[in-house]
Amino acid sequence: MATDPAELIHRAQAWLAEDPDPETRDELSKLIEAEDTDELAARFAGTLQFGTAGLRGELGAGPMRMNRSVVIRAAAGLAAYLKAQGDGSGLVVIGYDARHKSADFARDTAAVMVGAGLRAAVLPRPLPTPVLAFAIRHLGAVAGVEVTASHNPPRDNGYKVYLGDGSQIVPPADGEIAAEIAAVRSLADVPRPEAGWETLDETVLDAYLARTDAVLTPGSPRDTKVVYTPMHGVGRDTLVAAFARAGFPAPTVVAEQAEPDPDFPTVAFPNPEEPGAMDLAFATARAQGAAGVDIVIANDPDADRCAVAVPAPGTPDGWRMLRGDEVGALLAAHLVSKRASGTFATTIVSSQLMSRIAATASLPYEETLTGFKWLARVDGLRYAFEEALGYCVDPEGVRDKDGITAALLITELAAELKQSGRTLTDLLDDLALEFGLHATDQLSVRVEDLSLIADAMHRLRAQPPTALAGLSVTRADDLNRGTETLPPTDGLRYYLSGSPEAGIEAARVVVRPSGTEPKLKCYLEVVVPVASAEALPEARTKADATLASIKADLSEAAGI
Repeated sequence: MATDPAELIHRAQAWLAEDPDPETRDELSKLIEAEDTDELAARFAGTLQFGTAGLRGELGAGPMRMNRSVVIRAAAGLAAYLKAQGDGSGLVVIGYDARHKSADFARDTAAVMVGAGLRAAVLPRPLPTPVLAFAIRHLGAVAGVEVTASHNPPRDNGYKVYLGDGSQIVPPADGEIAAEIAAVRSLADVPRPEAGWETLDETVLDAYLARTDAVLTPGSPRDTKVVYTPMHGVGRDTLVAAFARAGFPAPTVVAEQAEPDPDFPTVAFPNPEEPGAMDLAFATARAQGAAGVDIVIANDPDADRCAVAVPAPGTPDGWRMLRGDEVGALLAAHLVSKRASGTFATTIVSSQLMSRIAATASLPYEETLTGFKWLARVDGLRYAFEEALGYCVDPEGVRDKDGITAALLITELAAELKQSGRTLTDLLDDLALEFGLHATDQLSVRVEDLSLIADAMHRLRAQPPTALAGLSVTRADDLNRGTETLPPTDGLRYYLSGSPEAGIEAARVVVRPSGTEPKLKCYLEVVVPVASAEALPEARTKADATLASIKADLSEAAGI
């Protein structure tokens, strides 16, 4: 790490000399001229690390930011890795979203691949990430790259890498690619021709859309009134086209968030899970008045996630966002009712309700580490979800989360229930009665100083809690050591005893640093037995109180 001011200036000048982007050259020149060593130290304190999420970070000049120089090096490292794997003449498909610099990063990646002797094809325009994941398998590519920062703040961008099976990279591939990136000495050593790659036409999108119908049951009801927001991202045109093909009524699109906009002007964070992000969608639904709206659906900006909200009379908004765990269970129950076969899978931080649904249907069930890079690799996978609004309902087409096909399937379920005079909320009640109320919550702490996350994890390891919310910790797993079924990861898992007196069957807590954002994330679940429909309100009150108490005790134990 360079701390000497003169060394910082020297490193910055060397970076400036080969930066191909006029915007970041101008930005860096001004920092050098101003001798702003604090800002230069932040940008040159190391390099943006390539891992299982690829790259993700704030846009700007320097090796600790996302920029064309960093992307060119990443692409060169990926090309070198593919050649070392014997795929030196294969096809690499490249997709991108509508964020700042995404099109530039996609074009640079294509140029690097062609310069390295590979073939490259770029999607025709900004499109959902699942279209890229589909295109890899559809076109027989050896790898794919999606330029996106998903639901991160406007100032960020990212670089997600897939291999030829259509799933995201996992160890050891990430480390091997990172080593190849580190071996790139100078951008002058990376050939970047001006042409030679293919820009795909609409055929690949048409092929993706043709597959979306496959997730639905022929002849199933389609009468669902939907309000939809793409959250200023790239999902609108693809989702509207998929709805039209399927025969659903055209969704009412939230006008203020309909067009792609990299500045995401109407939301603090372009993530449906964040407070306030769904306010305009709820307002649009309320404005429909007597016409009525059955459900509200949102995609995140690259449309690989799907959020669902249901009517909630008597609440200020009139709508309630379903948790990802709730949508995951609803889709699982729907697929079971359609007699789906194959393995159902979720992650260690998601609700355990699906394990009970799968067991009752005599279906195989697996849990993986967090992320679809792991879920997509489950043998015989038929359906996977994770609590962060990610659902894979067509693994043969897209081996990743897909917010378009998930939206179709939840809309079909809502239509089937509507035909019977029922709602998604009614089905959730049925699941609680059959399997117990599985109530989940999250304690998520965003930090500026990443050392605070490390300190919290160290504190919990040094002095692990023995009880939370009055429930004894019966088992504590340090996931750093791995388990019989899971590779090592930085995480802690606590199983809590039930309390017959308090009406609690069991509880579980998982604590981990986020892999994509500066957050410490704690995932909580409480299971409350429910004897009758009349007992559901009391069970929910009990679960909410227990979750709040666990959250408070855990926060104190972690020092956050």
